[in-house]
Order: sequence, then C-alpha cells, then structure tokens
Amino acid sequence: MTSIGILGAGRVGTNLARKLSEAGHHVVLGRRRPPEGTAAATEGTGPRVAFADQRTTARTAEIVINATPGDSALDRLASLRNELAGKILVDVSNATRTAADGLPGDLCYPGSSLAEKLQTALPDTRVVKTLNTMLFTVMTAPQALATPPTAYLSGNDEHAKETVTGLLRDLGWQPAWIENLGDITTARATEAMILLVPHILRRDGFEPFAVTVAR
Repeated sequence: MTSIGILGAGRVGTNLARKLSEAGHHVVLGRRRPPEGTAAATEGTGPRVAFADQRTTARTAEIVINATPGDSALDRLASLRNELAGKILVDVSNATRTAADGLPGDLCYPGSSLAEKLQTALPDTRVVKTLNTMLFTVMTAPQALATPPTAYLSGNDEHAKETVTGLLRDLGWQPAWIENLGDITTARATEAMILLVPHILRRDGFEPFAVTVAR
C-alpha cells in the first residue's frame, strides 16, 4: 500500500482517489479549504480516502498527483517546494487559457509545457507527466473504450516512471497501452494534444475518448 496525495478534489482528483483507494492505496485529497473532519472518508471515493489541506497532503504523501487547474498549478506547486522535495509528482493537468465557451483554448506555455516548468521550479522533485490526453473518466476505466487507449509517460527519472507505471496498472492500464516517450521535454507534445480536445467536445459532447496511438 502506498500513501498517495492528490492535489485537487474536483472531478479528476476524486475519480483518481476512488480507483486508487479501491486498489488498496491510502489516499488523501488535498483541498485549499478542507472541510471539518478531515480524517473521515468522503462519500463515493472509498474507505481509504481522507481530506487535508494541500500543504499537509504534499508533505505527508509518498507520491503526489497534481490534479489542480493547469493554468494556476505552477505557482501553487512552486510554493510547496519543500514539501515536495524527494517526492514523485505525477502531473495530469493541462495548462490552457479558457476559450469563450469555457473549453480549453490556447496553451499557457507554447514551446514548453507545464511539466517542464514544474520540473524547473521543483528541482528536488521527480516530475512525471501522464494521463493528460483523455477525458477524465478514461483515466480510471481505459478498458471502456472500443479502441485500446494510450497513456503517455514523460519524465527524467526512469525509476519514477516505473513507479508511475505501477499506479497506471492499478488504474486498469495494460502494459501495452503505456508509452514511455522519454524525458520531461516530451511532455510538450502530449500537452499540445489538448488543442484537439475542444473540437472533439464541441462535436461529440463529453463522451469518453483518448488521443491514442493505433498500431
């Protein structure tokens, strides 16, 4: 059992918390303003899920997942540099500016990526980018798609990527569906894939999908 802290308790964070809890991990959801009774499990997320503030979550977890809004994640996580030192940080966010219809618009970091910015701001943290190229429901139910989806991995530390691969398997990802792209600079390619998403959503709505390599 691994202690996993998830920063962000929205749809993405709670979805990941439920599945990782079911896999046997102890999960803490980090909120900016945690409710009273932070040791209690939250309804629908599983028996090993608790709430805490984000600083406590980052300090006490073995692995931290960034599920906060990508356009503000850099400043938020940079302020947790000491708490995240020595940890694996799994970044599943995309940093975009919101378009007029509320869907993702332009990239916040063209020519770079949120993952690269996080790795620079957190030199003592091992950042791994993954799960940012799909609707959030597919993160925990990849087998639900008719075509096998792809989960891409980007990061400088191979051991950290191996650890994250283990978490992906706990989420239902088969080894053949996981693509190790290379170092953290490869995250700019997968983050740029978000530019496809608003067009898909405007046409098909929030139907489960993933941007996938078909072989």
